[in-house]
Amino acid sequence: MPNRLADAASPYLRSHAENPVDWWPWGPQPFAEAARRDVPVFVSIGYSSCHWCHVMARESFSDPTIAALLNESFVCIKVDREEHAEVDATYLAAAESFTPDLGWPLNVFVTPQGRMFHAGTYWPPTPVGSHPAFTAVLGAVLEAWNERRPDLERSGRAIVEALAQAALPVEPVAAAVDFGLVLDALERREDTTFGGFGGAPKFPTASLLRMLVERADARANALGGRVLDAMAGSALRDLDGGFFRYATRRDWSEPHYERMLYDNAQLLACYALADRAEVAEGIADFLVSTLQHPDGGFASAQDSESTVDGRRVEGEFYLLDAEARTAQQPPALDNKILTGWNGLAIEGLSIVGTLLERPDWIAAARRAADFLIARHLLPDRLVRSSIDGMLSDAPATLEDYGMLSLGLLHLATATGEARYAVPARALIDESMRAAPAGDAAAGTTAAAVGSAGEPFGLPGGGDPVLAGQGIAMAAARSDGGYPAGLSAAAAAAFRLYLLTGHAPYRQAAEAAVAGVSAAATAQPAPYGSALGVLSALTAPVRQLVVVGEALGQIARRWRGGLSTVVTERQALAFAAAGFELYEGRTRPAAYLCTDFVCRLPVTTAAELVALL
Repeated sequence: MPNRLADAASPYLRSHAENPVDWWPWGPQPFAEAARRDVPVFVSIGYSSCHWCHVMARESFSDPTIAALLNESFVCIKVDREEHAEVDATYLAAAESFTPDLGWPLNVFVTPQGRMFHAGTYWPPTPVGSHPAFTAVLGAVLEAWNERRPDLERSGRAIVEALAQAALPVEPVAAAVDFGLVLDALERREDTTFGGFGGAPKFPTASLLRMLVERADARANALGGRVLDAMAGSALRDLDGGFFRYATRRDWSEPHYERMLYDNAQLLACYALADRAEVAEGIADFLVSTLQHPDGGFASAQDSESTVDGRRVEGEFYLLDAEARTAQQPPALDNKILTGWNGLAIEGLSIVGTLLERPDWIAAARRAADFLIARHLLPDRLVRSSIDGMLSDAPATLEDYGMLSLGLLHLATATGEARYAVPARALIDESMRAAPAGDAAAGTTAAAVGSAGEPFGLPGGGDPVLAGQGIAMAAARSDGGYPAGLSAAAAAAFRLYLLTGHAPYRQAAEAAVAGVSAAATAQPAPYGSALGVLSALTAPVRQLVVVGEALGQIARRWRGGLSTVVTERQALAFAAAGFELYEGRTRPAAYLCTDFVCRLPVTTAAELVALL
């Protein structure tokens, strides 16, 4: 039996390489093989730091009897949900037709043409509680495949049609968001006893918290601060400063112990912007000391499982104190480097490094950016994922374009170096040209956005297998654990607008978040990133450029808009690269602009404080 996973670009796939199951990686070949053999396809989706994924791997996928049944009657595909996010999202949406209680591992059965007809999560070798035995599930699936195949194919087609309907825009006409009503809805869901929103399980909802602490609104700031303080004082925060993925109880206790790069990168920005310096410092130290590779990139996650005193256990390592931990092997890292999540880390470190005047954290962001620009930003494509120098063939997603661009733009203003802003602009320009409303002849300047179609697209297209099967979904407008791709691209485009004054960037940002006001007002939590963009779009545009270090400290601590401190040489470089905010602002002084109307430059601290 060939081992197709041993050299995969995913640690999760490599962990299944020695299973007796004849696994295929994601791609068109296994579907073609299933069509040749006239058998169904079994697709198993998980990720490296998923506890129950490990359990099913040990129990079911290592069982010779189960493996023999799978190999004889199915073509089996193993997917890393973080590497192939579009595949995971599509199958997750389709699987909701079968069961409401979804998670990972996500196990689905599809026809060779990609039509799903059954789905579930954890299936043990023998029945456990509400979980049937995996062999019973496989037997039922085969019986249906052999005896009722036309019914399965009809249900598969119905699911595809339902997905197409679900992908339609939330609102056909854009409407203004009433942030007072948004806060009303959030305060009704606030847990005033333990903090956070709703009951168990409880997630950080970092995109929503970012909007609350960044908005110029005392009520929003207070609400966001209460949630951040509750999490910081809870078991969700480890003693080394990093945060776990979520808590299984309402009081934030009994965490699910994996630690994700995207959670910690976003929470770093939230705590820094909310003036919780001590918590922000802990997160930054965790990111740099635990997740950052020597070459600069950040690992995706730290596992929930570890070996403590020779026993394989979940979470027990994190129950030890700092001294006891030194005698144990720490939980493993998922060392793959995801472009979008690294963009979040670059952004967070740039923000906290600027606000707390920590050049070492800005240097850590710079190392990650330099790595991504050199290794992931190829002439013909943006790489989504890599590990140990091996590039994944998984296509980049819109979140990769948006998050990397936004991270690079924050790093550009944190360092004063235009060389980070130039590739950030190129990423957004490429995405705008790839959209249905884009203009392929626009060159390096983004095209104006019309009313038809999305303002951002993928230059290389989405996942080719899903597209070929006709089941690719439109870009999501709601967040998962991190910003939706449309919102991330919109945030980057709006920041480009602030740096260039180029109206199509603002138009693209507006178009990307248009049409979600009713949904976001009624249920704000899934739309935190879109609400953050809408909040920025409705606020006065204020930009502060300080040339020279004399007034730099004041500028770095200012929260009223986009602020950047540059040398005369750096200002000239930005202007030469087409960032018009710096045009004519190259001599030592502070330049404040409101709605692109600029005040006379000032040169003393007293004058600048008076202006601000």
